[in-house]
Amino acid sequence: MDVERTRGRGGPGQGWRHGPPPWLRRWEGREGGEGGEGMEPRAVRWPWRSTVLVTAFVLVGSTFAAHVQEGERARLDLFARVLLVVAAGLLLWRQRHPVAVVFGTASAAALYLGAGYPYGPVFLAVAVACFTAVVAGHRQAAWAALGLLWAAHLLVAYWLYRWLPPAGDAPAPYEQEIVLAGWVVAIVAIAELARIRREQWARDRAERAQAARRRADEERLRIARELHDVLAHSLSVINVQSGVGLALLDSDPEQARTALTTIKSASKEALGEVRQVLDSLRTPGDAPRTPAPGLDRLPELVEQAARAGLTVDVAGRPPRLPPHTDLAAFRIVQEALTNVVRHSGSRHASVRLDQRGGTLRLRIDDDGPATGADAGGSGNGLAGMRERAAALGGTIEAGPRPDGGFQVLAVLPVRAGEGR
Repeated sequence: MDVERTRGRGGPGQGWRHGPPPWLRRWEGREGGEGGEGMEPRAVRWPWRSTVLVTAFVLVGSTFAAHVQEGERARLDLFARVLLVVAAGLLLWRQRHPVAVVFGTASAAALYLGAGYPYGPVFLAVAVACFTAVVAGHRQAAWAALGLLWAAHLLVAYWLYRWLPPAGDAPAPYEQEIVLAGWVVAIVAIAELARIRREQWARDRAERAQAARRRADEERLRIARELHDVLAHSLSVINVQSGVGLALLDSDPEQARTALTTIKSASKEALGEVRQVLDSLRTPGDAPRTPAPGLDRLPELVEQAARAGLTVDVAGRPPRLPPHTDLAAFRIVQEALTNVVRHSGSRHASVRLDQRGGTLRLRIDDDGPATGADAGGSGNGLAGMRERAAALGGTIEAGPRPDGGFQVLAVLPVRAGEGR
């Protein structure tokens, strides 16, 4: 038998639990990090408050350091304070131009130290600029700026100190360089950790957004399948019965009345099921008002098919199934019978139910012949059956039988111990 087969395939990260804190979020150039396609770029705010606080701390701290180091380093003058303001004030542009700011801050600090002014919190401005550059992804620029500052300090501390103020200065002790090296390593390590956290959070956010889009796509597909199955079946019955009613309206009014009654019943049932699907859209997360259909409603399908002129024989008792499997089995049988009504010249079909172990086999046969090129259905119906089976890890085989007619064979896995 020429068949088509579809098999189902079975199928977020570390970081801050609720996203990064605001101080780290400001370094993002685009909302959503690396996974925010389709989102508008965020406006980068001017960090006025932090810049003013750092500048004030640097000026006050340097004044205090000058008193402590009085006689050892040069006194703070206007040029020294200008350098301190420049080193800290450049931080106002650190989010827009992190590379230029880190080099500018490091250069101002190097001039400050080269002029023999007191050691102090001027290094804080360099640390903030370096941290910003690393988190923004400019690691090499940050490291290069720190390296230049350290090299300038070594040059001044062990060679140029003879010609630079203060007069009579001695070379710096090696212990001081070890402490300075420790601070540099600490700054780089903290900045790298923040960068890794930020990138990790951006990946997690992108994965969450992708998962949300995937769930939305799956929900849209589920609703489309439900609406197709409900409307296709009901409209097929209505179409057949309306044709019967029109043909017998004059010759057999009583039979025409029966056809109209069938149309009314089928349309009422279709409206109810469509309303249930739409209610699930309006109130997501709420429990459905009516239970989802299952194989226990197979007699209703047989009755509806009989009203459309199709005799259906059922072999086997509907088993107890998990809700999702039960709904999928019901829709597969419904779509297969709808296709017989629409695309087959046969007025007889059979449904076979067979559950063995953890597998349910559904077989729907008709003895043909086809009434058109779309025997068995060729559009969304068969595709919907395949998708339902694949979502459960099952298979669908659909194709013409060797002796004529059409057959649909569904094999669905059933998890033991679950029932309605």
